[in-house]
Amino acid sequence: MMTLFEDTELFMSGNRGTKTFDLPDADVMLIDTFFTKEESDYYYTTLLEQTRWHTYEMPMYEKVVAAPRMVSWFEDSVQKKDKAPTISLTPDLCAIRQRVETETQIKFNAVLLNLYRDGNDGVSWHSDKTATVNKNMIIASVTFGETRMFRLRHKFRKELQQVEIPLYHGSFLLMAGTTNSFWEHQVPKTARKVLPRINLTFRQVHREE
Repeated sequence: MMTLFEDTELFMSGNRGTKTFDLPDADVMLIDTFFTKEESDYYYTTLLEQTRWHTYEMPMYEKVVAAPRMVSWFEDSVQKKDKAPTISLTPDLCAIRQRVETETQIKFNAVLLNLYRDGNDGVSWHSDKTATVNKNMIIASVTFGETRMFRLRHKFRKELQQVEIPLYHGSFLLMAGTTNSFWEHQVPKTARKVLPRINLTFRQVHREE
């Protein structure tokens, strides 16, 4: 049996590794070992094998291209006239959400799953957008799988240095307050040979009627 993601000593030390980042116009908090090694391995394997992953197409330079990652979207079911049905959260996703909500004391009703299959997959600089009326979106991010670098940069204050945060197997990152309005983030591609990474971003989606 393959031993998953032993590249970090965080699980061995038992250090929860909570860190709050001192950034202007942002509220960013990281917990490195939010899930145990056993929990992280279980969720990684289950989500990788059982999620119905699909290609995400996005506009680029006046054409539509496939994003370098796979995605899956889940949202609490709400019956609305003339609206397409959404896929409800699975029991495992509900359990992960419950852990996140207990930590943050914030309720979330949707989650976007991203699968970075190898180093050729990534996401370029962006701020999160959905079909929602939220201006300052709160993003609660959970990572299972290969450690990948997460970068932040201020949209307007170019003198500020970029922030680099390695997101480990079982880690939790919260971006709250005005973070999404003032900062962009990315997961850069890498030439290293890496195993897949699964990232879950829980959101508060309030649809317009």
